Amino acid sequence: MAGLRLGPLLRYVDGSSATVWVETSRPCTAEVRGADGAGGEARTFQVAGHHYALVPVTGLRPGTASTYEVLLDGAPVWPLPGSPFPPSEIRTPDGDGVRVAFGSCRWAAPPAQEADPVGPDALDTLAARIAADPAAERPDVLLLLGDQVYADETSDATRRWLAARRDLTEPPGDQVADYEEYTQLYYESWLDPEVRWLLSTVPSCMIFDDHDVIDDWNTSAAWLADIRATPWWRERLLSGLVSYWVHQHLGNLSPAELAADPLYAAVRASADATDLLRAHASRADQDPSSVRWSYRRDFGRVRLLMVDTRAARVLEEGSRSMLHPAEERWLREQVLDTPGSYDHLLIGTSLPWLLPHLVHDAEAWNAALCRGERGGRWARFGEDLRQRADLEHWAAFPASFEALAGIVAEAGSGERAPATVCVLSGDVHHAYVAEPSWPEGSGPRSRVLQLTCSPVHNSIPLSIRLGFRFGWSSVGRALGRWFERHGRGERPSIDWRRTGGPWFGNQLMTLTLRGRSARLRLDQARASGNGGPRLETVTEYELAPQ
Repeated sequence: MAGLRLGPLLRYVDGSSATVWVETSRPCTAEVRGADGAGGEARTFQVAGHHYALVPVTGLRPGTASTYEVLLDGAPVWPLPGSPFPPSEIRTPDGDGVRVAFGSCRWAAPPAQEADPVGPDALDTLAARIAADPAAERPDVLLLLGDQVYADETSDATRRWLAARRDLTEPPGDQVADYEEYTQLYYESWLDPEVRWLLSTVPSCMIFDDHDVIDDWNTSAAWLADIRATPWWRERLLSGLVSYWVHQHLGNLSPAELAADPLYAAVRASADATDLLRAHASRADQDPSSVRWSYRRDFGRVRLLMVDTRAARVLEEGSRSMLHPAEERWLREQVLDTPGSYDHLLIGTSLPWLLPHLVHDAEAWNAALCRGERGGRWARFGEDLRQRADLEHWAAFPASFEALAGIVAEAGSGERAPATVCVLSGDVHHAYVAEPSWPEGSGPRSRVLQLTCSPVHNSIPLSIRLGFRFGWSSVGRALGRWFERHGRGERPSIDWRRTGGPWFGNQLMTLTLRGRSARLRLDQARASGNGGPRLETVTEYELAPQ
């Protein structure tokens, strides 16, 4: 009899349909059966000996909540027997706005009997809050903005599992090496009981960042040449992209997109899709324009554009870009599609667009050195520093920084401009709000904000706390101007200021968007003497009034 190995994950949801992702122990027919008659089924497909299904659910009605169960070959496997959690359900939007929670950077929580060295997990505490009062407020969608798994920073338990499988003195050591080892990361992360239930009942959208493959993935052409020379890199990259397609990317797509996707059709028709997906991953690596990991979701009058800022890069020093030209065109087309059709634009990019001024200026200075503005010796120094100090955010791609500023301004201009344009990011292990300003008379009508929130569950070293606080200070800004002059680079066309934070801790931001109103809340996971960890609201305020 088939068993449920992983999931269910509730992924896409609209007013009448949904998708539910599962991994099973053997080939079977997976079925989702709703209490109100909604449902659907799908046959599993195979990748590297593992069996998966993405079940399309139809017959849902707008503005309703329907509990559901999962059956494999007709036998119920979810909810789990004796589960302490309420039944999983699919809540469909009613067209009256959307509540979006987001964050990034999640180490898997340790087993319940072990102390947590980095503090309570924000997703665990969110799950506990929802389970304690299922009728209370909850996110309509959860955006996970990168580093859902850490291929290069494995836990003690995973290292023991790896050591039983192969010799860890051989590269890549205690990092994951192949597809099977990637599956172990997802088991460790998504079999966490609280997170498993949360992802079964709150829809999720995901995008990768560097640690899903390796720290500072695609930092520069020199970095890429060095890592491609290692004997283990190709297997790591292909396995990372295949596992991402299976576990994360597939569920980002709508039923209509899935029905039109020739790769998905080929995977489902294949006895084993491993070679198909490895070829797809290889094309993505060799030609970033051939594969699009970015995607669009519309939630009524809220438009979300999740943007790939890792695999879509152009790394040649003379034409460095955060986004391949085809990807940048796609982003602009989605932003400008049907002006006036949305009240809020959300651009999800794992890496922050607006950083503390000193950090931005240091990255722009480094980019100038690397492209030879101060000569060959400085260029070599700059490349070494870039790789050592992780200088590879939007600021390190100055032309792309300006291009995004232009896209944002264009999106927020005109008589039918949205109320807000929000860039949602993570990566930097703290949270803050920043607001850009344009030269007099050239700025957008919309309120534009950089909303950064991380980590969900990770460490926040003292060096990060001190460095980012100093980066926002007036002294830090003055030091940044010295970097700017030394690098002989151009000043950014916009300025910006921090209007919230920095906040440090395991945390989630939530945007509540109703009509043209927008409200922001930041919750942090904190230990509690009674009843376990809880989410505490650190700040809450209006971004745009009704």
